[in-house]
Amino acid sequence: MFFAFQYPIHEPTVIASTVQTAKLLVVSRDSAVLRFLWSMGESNPWQIDSAANAWEAMERIQSGFVPDFLLLDLSHRDEDGLHILRCLRRLSPSLPVVLIGYPDGAGRKQEAIRIGARAYLTRPIDNTQLEVVIRHHLSMESRWLEMEITSDDIELIGSDAYFIGISPIMRMLRAQAALLAEANVPVLILGEGGSGKDTTARLVHKLSVRSGFEFAKVNCAVLPSDLLERELFGYTDGNSMAQAKPGKLERCAKGTILLDEITEMSMSMQANLLQVLQNNRFVRPGTSTFVEVDVRVIASSTTNMEHAVSEKRLLEDLYYRLSAYTIHVPALRERKEELPLLSRHFMHQLARHYGLPPRELSPASIEACQSYPWPGNLRELESFVKRYLMVGNGEPEFEKRRSEQDGRSQHVSLRTPRRLHSVTSFTDQESNGNVDSNSLRSMVQSIKSETEKKAIATALEKTKWNRKAAARLLKVSYRTLLYKIEHYQMRASDSTLLPGADWPSDTATEVRGDDEMD
Repeated sequence: MFFAFQYPIHEPTVIASTVQTAKLLVVSRDSAVLRFLWSMGESNPWQIDSAANAWEAMERIQSGFVPDFLLLDLSHRDEDGLHILRCLRRLSPSLPVVLIGYPDGAGRKQEAIRIGARAYLTRPIDNTQLEVVIRHHLSMESRWLEMEITSDDIELIGSDAYFIGISPIMRMLRAQAALLAEANVPVLILGEGGSGKDTTARLVHKLSVRSGFEFAKVNCAVLPSDLLERELFGYTDGNSMAQAKPGKLERCAKGTILLDEITEMSMSMQANLLQVLQNNRFVRPGTSTFVEVDVRVIASSTTNMEHAVSEKRLLEDLYYRLSAYTIHVPALRERKEELPLLSRHFMHQLARHYGLPPRELSPASIEACQSYPWPGNLRELESFVKRYLMVGNGEPEFEKRRSEQDGRSQHVSLRTPRRLHSVTSFTDQESNGNVDSNSLRSMVQSIKSETEKKAIATALEKTKWNRKAAARLLKVSYRTLLYKIEHYQMRASDSTLLPGADWPSDTATEVRGDDEMD
């Protein structure tokens, strides 16, 4: 998904030299727009084709015409345009689509951006702005997509989701996923948090015969037991079976469902899941009726499964059923040769997302990345790249974590803080008598984040991870606390609770959205 943003006005000649021969497909009945684009085509190495309407453009793309840019001019009450945009996003996710609309279409603009339009221009159209928009996508995005995304090393597996594998260990993982995709069996994916288990599950789905049907993810660690049961197995609204609400197991018919952190599921639900794996059916909660399902189940976890079985957090039969086909996702420290490509991939994704020009990582930054252990894996790398994109000018200083193998306390200093952030070097500039305001802001923000995280952890510990009670203690809303817990990647197992402490029983609001680097 991309946000609407305003492009700065540059001289056209600044970017023109970087644009290669490109195909532009234009859907417009505005003669002024068409004349302007034809004149641009004459002075640039561009091939400009026009279509009478959005449906004709869709048909041409389906028949094999592959444009580098699509301009879709919506009429005042044209609803087909947004429908076509949805189809195009599924058919060609990397195609930059820019819409032209009217000032009174604020709702349509928001919907278009939500669906995936790269920009939404409102009438009256400024020719200079239109030219900048086109050059922006042809020079920065399309050129990078052609160079990177069409590579065999980067595989598109969904809307804005890619599988990247250039190291031998990731090529082996990809081959293993391809083999398992051909067999209609449950799969268990194990790995550290943020290593890419979600992406691996999507890869298995994409390579299987079920790829044309829905893929859904349910995070078993986020939802309380009652909501998780409703989410998976559905429920009945009243006593009438006609009012039954299907769960995701039914809605993913012929597709794939990913159950993240399977060991956090209650034992009774694990028994129901075992019935699904054995007999392709389950009993809907509150009824005695069997529901037949046809869905592939993929489970993932960051915990040691044998320990979970011995601690009675995972049914032994379910474990044996799932673990027959297991994929181990390597940590980022085991595939460091991919760091330059991964960081560049995140940089361009985030730059497109926020409408900013991408930054190049300096050689010193890349060298520091190679020596850092990346305990947060891909999630931490993406967070670092985001900070680098947003914050820095000057040479970044990498913060290093020094933790002992036995879990002893970490030694923190200004030169070697606990987490890896992209900030301007403070100590070096201070010694020169020249402190940059960006570095000060970065350091203050880092300190504030650490303080906030510690306050949340203390409140959760005092309330034994009852999040509603912790929210009252912190005097913040419950939803805000849930967001902060997710933002700081906090788990009950990471706190100082006594071993065996139960997950809180407070009723949580469902948190939706897939974490691509789970």
